[in-house]
Amino acid sequence: MTRLLVAGGGLIGSRHITHILEHPELELVGVIDPDPAVRAATAVAGFSSIEDVNVDAEGIVLATPSDLHADHAVLAAERGWHMLIEKPVASTLEQSDRIIAAARAAGVKTLVGHHRRYHPKVRVLREVLQSGQIGTPVLASLIWALKKPDPYFDVPWRRGRDGSPVLLNLVHEVDLLRFLLGEILHVSGFGSNVVRGQNRIESGGVTLGFQGGGVASIAFADTTPSPWAFESGTGENPNIATTGQDNLRIAGTRGAVSFPSLTVWTGAKNWSQAPQPHCQRSGEGVPLITQLEHFADVIAGRADPLVDAGEGRRSLQVTLEIEQALAVNI
Repeated sequence: MTRLLVAGGGLIGSRHITHILEHPELELVGVIDPDPAVRAATAVAGFSSIEDVNVDAEGIVLATPSDLHADHAVLAAERGWHMLIEKPVASTLEQSDRIIAAARAAGVKTLVGHHRRYHPKVRVLREVLQSGQIGTPVLASLIWALKKPDPYFDVPWRRGRDGSPVLLNLVHEVDLLRFLLGEILHVSGFGSNVVRGQNRIESGGVTLGFQGGGVASIAFADTTPSPWAFESGTGENPNIATTGQDNLRIAGTRGAVSFPSLTVWTGAKNWSQAPQPHCQRSGEGVPLITQLEHFADVIAGRADPLVDAGEGRRSLQVTLEIEQALAVNI
């Protein structure tokens, strides 16, 4: 039984709490949140701060605002707790470096919550690309377009920079594309905030250049009720309605693949021939649960972190470059 704490009982923290409580090999020993109502919602020990924790734990899930991750990670490392840190790993590269240094000094392990890497359909997509079925990836086109409800912005920090879909959502897309296509060498784009007019980027377009020569475009917005986004396509987030629509297409020198349907198009030598589709099958699984199980294996020394703080820092670095490129127009 792995004894875990959860710090932060918001949208993602509450999902971690539920999954830990329901898992037969995980034990939730405490919830940390400054809000008494959040602490009282779960029948375990509640604490207003990490400093107040007086129960034994092996690891902690940090689901607090990104700008607080470094401070909380330093405190957790001092207590000897391994950490699952929600994405992005931090708000700045300097904060990321503090986390990495604190974990190294304390001899604890870090795991960053880029949970899409655990999705069974993502695993199959990566296998398709690595198998050479569609040849060398040449280009990718990705859409993340959803409308966040107005009450989402009642939390003050979400109305500012840290609440932008760049740091909250595009960091997922960046990490996913890095996982699938490799390291990113070039970033350019254009951003807008014409709908809500808050001091935050809310929509835009991004072009990414990859080490292997591939190019990807990302179109994103948190102001439109479209059917195209990872969460709506896969149905992996219970807070977001499922549409089942593809939001990612990757074209290679021998064919193409769309996701999450995992439709692979092959068989054409040039534009005079029509490529033929076939669908790849994938297993089942809830990414957040698989990630928690992996975290338990990391704590026990049975596995190395799939996404440690250093890897999370690399995805954050690209995301910050995107933010900088888009903010020129805001």
